[in-house]
Parts: sequence; structure tokens; C-alpha cells
Amino acid sequence: MSAWLRKIWEEVARPIFLRPHRVQFAALCTRDTPNGPEVLLITSRDTGRWVIPKGWPIDGKDGAETALQEAWEEAGVRASKPTKEPIGHFTYDKIMKDGSAQPVLTSVYRVEVRDLADDFPESDQRRRDWVSPSTAAERVFEPELRDLLLQM
Repeated sequence: MSAWLRKIWEEVARPIFLRPHRVQFAALCTRDTPNGPEVLLITSRDTGRWVIPKGWPIDGKDGAETALQEAWEEAGVRASKPTKEPIGHFTYDKIMKDGSAQPVLTSVYRVEVRDLADDFPESDQRRRDWVSPSTAAERVFEPELRDLLLQM
């Protein structure tokens, strides 16, 4: 395949055919410590896997604002504004209530955490843990999210 055809395939045709059907926004919650940056992981409500806060688009909010809202609801994060542009993306299959899998493209926004609340909407449904980016990369399931964590 010529370089021109390969470029057309990779940049235009392939994304059209493989485009995820759904979109989510995620918060990569971080803090600086004397030992370097740390990432806040939370457990998912259904399987208990380690994840970062994420959710579906919210009417009236952009991606960064949605990520910040999810960080509050799922992890009790108090923060200033997140980065306005995503720092990266990852894909995963969301298992729906009917058992079907929906491919999801998740845009990730970095959020500098000021404080964590003890009482937040999902406090009784999740656990939180501050870890190094490399430890976070070992705990998460999604390969593209692992790559983002290892780039910190």
C-alpha cells in the first residue's frame, strides 16, 4: 500500500469504520507530592475495577466541565478548572444493562485536586486511592489509558 493510501486509510477511512458510537468525558485527577505526581483512582460501582472518574455528556456543560462534575460525584474532588483541552483519549467497551457492549471514546481532562470531600454523591459506592502514575497504569484495564498514565 502506498504511503498516500495508508495515510488516507489511517486518518479518514479507518476512523469512519471503527468510530465508537458513544462518547464520555473523564477526569485524570492529580496532585503534586514531594515524591512526584500522584493520580486518584476510584473503583467502578459494578465490578470494583480501578478506573478514573468518567461519564456521559451533560447538557449545558462542555467536556472539561463534565469531567469536573464526574470527579465531584464519583470521587469527591474539589478542584479549580480542569484543562480546557483533553490531554488524550482512550477507548473501551461499556457493558450496558442489557449485556451488550457499546464502544466508547473517552476524552481525558487533567484536573489538579485542591481537596477531597469525605461526603460526596457516590461515597458509599466507591473506594479511592492516590497512587503513582506507574502504579495507576498497572491497575487500570484499558491499554490506551495505561499509556496516558505512563506519559505523566
